[in-house]
Parts: sequence; structure tokens; C-alpha cells
Amino acid sequence: MKQLISLFLCLAVALTAVSVCAEGVLRVGMECGYAPYNWHQLAETEFTAPISDGSGFADGYDVQIARRIADALDMELSIVKTEWDGLPMSLMSGNIDLIIAGMSPTQERRMTIDFTDNYYQSELVVVVRKDGAYAEAKELADLNGATIVAQLNTFHDTVVEQIPGVRHGMPMETFPAMIVALRSGAIDGYIAERPGAEADVMANPELTYIQFEEGKGFEASEDDTAIAVGLVYGSPYKDKINEVLAGISEDERVQIMMDATERQPLVTE
Repeated sequence: MKQLISLFLCLAVALTAVSVCAEGVLRVGMECGYAPYNWHQLAETEFTAPISDGSGFADGYDVQIARRIADALDMELSIVKTEWDGLPMSLMSGNIDLIIAGMSPTQERRMTIDFTDNYYQSELVVVVRKDGAYAEAKELADLNGATIVAQLNTFHDTVVEQIPGVRHGMPMETFPAMIVALRSGAIDGYIAERPGAEADVMANPELTYIQFEEGKGFEASEDDTAIAVGLVYGSPYKDKINEVLAGISEDERVQIMMDATERQPLVTE
């Protein structure tokens, strides 16, 4: 019954979304704080899209995907900067039309919102200090005794306990908060997806990340490490978006991510 109510709500919201989208503006929700997937900057470039509150512009891998989708739908792209926890509710309430925010299409999320085909596939790693005790780790067992955290209300936090003897730290709201905690020595590491870890390490040279040997890292389903576009059930744009995503080759996706990683603001403070 709970799932039926959720589906009914999502269908009702979809009708609202259609009328809003008819005005020609595609509102895409993202944190604007999860490089290289998305970030906020003041300067407009050929890669950016405007943030709806007038605070600046968004760039990143997600923004490039959003731009392609908006172009295919012949709509103007507007980025709605939204806290991570608020993205699903913002979608269901009709405040945004799509979530393109490095979000995994987990079974739990599918209970309330729908997802397109994947537009990126990643893997889980652990970011640590280069001069720390765990910098040479090769498998989860090497992190025995480490204090590891993950972002609040994410799949990442559910896999921390896979580390033998781990000290599961309190989850944090943002990646910048985890970076500060790691740099200060308050934690020994945090879980991230590889592209995000590469961006963090590029911006913070004293950090590195552990890419585990095959079969010795986290156990996760393909959906848990995939990234897809979130939308309401019944959205008329799902098929068109899947068509756009199908037209982006794997090599091109990797290149877009590499370019975004190199372009990210290198802020280390």
C-alpha cells in the first residue's frame, strides 16, 4: 500500500512537471558541491549552466549531461542548487524536473522516484592521507582499526561495516566536511566514488585514495555504483533521455569525466 501511494504521488507530480516543462525551462537539481560531478563557480564559461537563484553557474560532469538532455528536449537549462537530502522531495514536490547529481538508482530510492538508464559507472574507494598509516592499503582488511566515515544518507555509509575492525565514524553532510576532517586527523579516511576521489586528491595534494585489488574491495551491486538521472514515475521525458544517454559512448563518458576533473576549481582550504 505504501508503494502504491508513493507511485500515485509521483504520477500526480509528473502531470505538474509536464505543465512546467511546457514553459521551456528544464529545472535540474544538484548539490553544486560534488566535484567532478557538479560544482558552483562565479564565472560563466562555455561549459557552465546558470544556477536558478542567480548565485552563479554550475559546471561538472552532471552539467554536461544535463546540457545534452536540455538541447535534445529543445529547452533552456536551469540548475537548481539543492541540498543532497532534499533532492528526492524537491523532485516529488515539483520544484525540479530532474535529478542529475551523481545519484545511484538504488532499490530504496526506486520506491519513490524513477530512474533512467545509467550515464556513468564507477567504483568505491577510500580517500586517506598520503602520510597516514593506511596510505599503502591494498584491501579492506588493511584498514582494520581505522576511523572511516561516509556522506550522510548515502549508499557509501552502508558499506563502511564491510571493513574488518573498522571504527565507523559519524556520517557527514558534505564531502568538503569530510576532507577537512581527514586533513585535520579527526578521521583516517572516507568513502567516495573514484571520480570524486580523483578530484579531491587533485585539489588536496596531501591526500591519496586506495583503489583496492580485485576482489578485495567493497561488495556492491551494479546499481549501487551506477549513476542515473532521477525523475518522477510517468515522466514523458524518460524515453528521450535514454535515447540521449545511449548516444554517448563509453569512451566519450570517460573523456567528459576526465575533462571535468581537470577543470574543477582547485580549492584546498
